[in-house]
Amino acid sequence: MKLAIVNLGRILTGEWREPYASGDAILMQDGLIAKVGTLSSAEVEGADVVIDAAGTTAIPGLIDSQVHNTFGDYTPRQKTVGFLESYVHGGVTTGITASEVHTPGRPKDPAGVKALAVAAQRCFQDYRPGGMRVYAGSIIIEPGLVEQDFADIAAQGVWLAKAGFGAVKTPYDYVQAIGWARKHGMITTVHTGGSSIPGSSGIWAEHLIAMNPHVSFHVNGGPVAMPDEGFPKMVHESEIALQVCTAGNLRTTLMLGDMVRKADQFDRFLIATDTPTGSGIMPLGMMYTITHLASLTDMPVEWAIAAATGNNARVYGINSGFLKPGKDADVVLLDACVGGSKDDPLDALRNGDIAAVAAVVTDGVPRFVGKSRNTPAGNRPVRVARCDIPQDYSTGGH
Repeated sequence: MKLAIVNLGRILTGEWREPYASGDAILMQDGLIAKVGTLSSAEVEGADVVIDAAGTTAIPGLIDSQVHNTFGDYTPRQKTVGFLESYVHGGVTTGITASEVHTPGRPKDPAGVKALAVAAQRCFQDYRPGGMRVYAGSIIIEPGLVEQDFADIAAQGVWLAKAGFGAVKTPYDYVQAIGWARKHGMITTVHTGGSSIPGSSGIWAEHLIAMNPHVSFHVNGGPVAMPDEGFPKMVHESEIALQVCTAGNLRTTLMLGDMVRKADQFDRFLIATDTPTGSGIMPLGMMYTITHLASLTDMPVEWAIAAATGNNARVYGINSGFLKPGKDADVVLLDACVGGSKDDPLDALRNGDIAAVAAVVTDGVPRFVGKSRNTPAGNRPVRVARCDIPQDYSTGGH
């Protein structure tokens, strides 16, 4: 299928170094972005679906790199069905598992944690709730795992490993297992901060530096952050990606955002939500953290958006997160909020408001397009200008 988005006000690439693309249109074909810029009349006419963006701003679909999924679109932590689909309506087109730690009665023996990771990975291999692509299945590192276990599950398609919830005596006991996971091509992640479940322990900068994972999960606390003196160590003495989460400590989020920019380490700065947890369901969590950084610090809003899109994609090695040819056709259209920043969604975010998600496209398919006749005057809903496919792609409002 070919889909064209036309009459865009601006296009953000997801790359903080070059945040804007020229032109006013995006062409997608067979689930990938084919062209970003200016489309000819023939290219527009050749599309099966044309969306008139009505001057809205295009950004890459947001990547929530810490989602606590279990199986299906259900979270036992909050007993909520359909939370992932709700997140799509908040602009999240990709979710990356934080491990299936909330699965009731989760196994803790080597065979069990391997089976849980493989089962979760398989469940979301073709299942896309609300259109979201979910990278599920992260092995929870427990005592008793040996190198061959990581080789086995890597061969079955599991490429994520999580430390921090295992029954180890000290966080330093994770060092060898993380090394095995990295050896077999897995992205390794580690809980950071105070303990969050019974039986786990606090993990601080010195532990993380010894472990050397790819990503320090919720480095701003989940919800309890490490002591302030640990942050300069993480920035200057490691190459670990530093993920801040909506469910964490806002003060340290802002502090770290300033610190990585001053150290010229912004590629390592990631935004996620760390939900659902005790903090609840947060469909707009990614947008909240973006606007906190853009309104409470001098971080450019384009950089904050990149931390929620391209930076995540680069660290995890996935094909979304950028509005560039060849990338996954995941696009979010932002409109301004009602109020002081009517005409510019980026100004709304700088002002501390949440820009309205006017439309979401995942895998080159419109998942919902705002068309309500009751939309307040400050919002300009996009519309499907032409659809030659007899199917209603709208899945509801936001």
